[in-house]
Amino acid sequence: MDKLREECGLVGICSPHYQPLGTKIYDALMSVQHRGQEAAGIAAYHEGVMTYFKNTGLASEVFHQENLRPLNGSIGIGHVRYSTTGSQERKNAQPLVVDFKGGSMALVHNGNLINAVSIREELIDEGHSFTTTIDSEIIVRLLSKNYKNNGIEALIQTLRQIQGGFALILILDGKMYGVRDPNALRPLVMGRTKNDEIVFASETCTLDLLEAEFIRDIDKGEIVEVDGCDYRSYYYDDSKRRAMCAFEYVYFSRPDSRQEGRSVYEARVKMGELLAKKDRGEYDLVAPVPDSGIPAAVGFANASGLPYTHVLIKNKYIGRTFMDPTQEERERLLRLKLGILKETVKDKRVLLVDDSIVRGTTMKRLVERIKGAGAKEVHVRICSPPIKYSCYFGIDTPLKKALIGANYEIERIAQHIGADSLMYLELDDLIEAIGLPQDCLCCACFDGNYPMEVPKVQSRYVFEKY
Repeated sequence: MDKLREECGLVGICSPHYQPLGTKIYDALMSVQHRGQEAAGIAAYHEGVMTYFKNTGLASEVFHQENLRPLNGSIGIGHVRYSTTGSQERKNAQPLVVDFKGGSMALVHNGNLINAVSIREELIDEGHSFTTTIDSEIIVRLLSKNYKNNGIEALIQTLRQIQGGFALILILDGKMYGVRDPNALRPLVMGRTKNDEIVFASETCTLDLLEAEFIRDIDKGEIVEVDGCDYRSYYYDDSKRRAMCAFEYVYFSRPDSRQEGRSVYEARVKMGELLAKKDRGEYDLVAPVPDSGIPAAVGFANASGLPYTHVLIKNKYIGRTFMDPTQEERERLLRLKLGILKETVKDKRVLLVDDSIVRGTTMKRLVERIKGAGAKEVHVRICSPPIKYSCYFGIDTPLKKALIGANYEIERIAQHIGADSLMYLELDDLIEAIGLPQDCLCCACFDGNYPMEVPKVQSRYVFEKY
């Protein structure tokens, strides 16, 4: 599908007792499966022994009772991956587990390091070897290099060397660590279960699944160290402005999650409401592009008084369309994935709501198919501003030349996708819908205002040489 993709989903559980953790971590990974569908992995630790399993595929394809059974311990971490650096090979799956002078460590990482290439080349020059092509390995190699019999000191030193947007969960020195980048670009939350387990996760929907009470979001530039059921906080860099990724609210997070205290579902409904208030057109019905456009379409219908209905029916057994190599194959899978209610659209002026347009290829095909099913008009409403700039912090954005919003005016985009009209949500309205101050958000994909200096070439493409 013509969507932006984020790198990964993370889970970590630290228990005061040894227990079977494999199934519990697996269930938690299923709750963040939407964040990464190329690979999945789990590592479990107890008293110096690390056990792990990982492979390419969905979590349900990677794990079964036999390979979950050995994953026991007092600490467990899990990962689902979508690559923004490195290829889709098994060696790039996480957790990364390494033996070093401090014993065994394991790492799961969501995000992207913008200085990964230069650090990697420095480490290679010093004689360090790499077994993957992902930027995450740089972190464990730096940790190994910096370790002087104290895990937290090595971690702080390492974090001050890397730059970018990232959330990390580590097993190090027999403890669990949760880390968030100095701008809080990538999300990480913390909770506690009724059994006194501390949980880290990319989203609060994981805490709900595990029946864990939400404690708080990990702060920008913060390390939370967990030992048994106790935790303490360290700050390695509190000098940067908070810049939570606005696209978490537009698309990435599950609607039933909360990020920075704000309901994702309520934010998306509000986006639709604000878009409707500036729309003066006449339509017969409001319909979403499932699933990401549903809350905004509900908000649009509520604010406009138009009937809300579905015209696109999703086949839930077709997935991962974005991973197929050719445009022809992606279009074939789009037809498999979305069916059309012809009776609903026949002779109707359809207002179609979606969260974003990236290249425009998917929306073009959807408009063509709805009109081919008999719709009189198709008007497209997008509940985010045009995407004009690439992301360097863990979201798989195409190069700027491939972003339709960066190269064409809105009227030209409407012509390209075949819509009778096209309207985007304005940036000020998006910020109002999210409910956080603009200076606490990263909206760089919309306005080019990056929270740090960014490289001229995205690391996804640079890393291809490895």
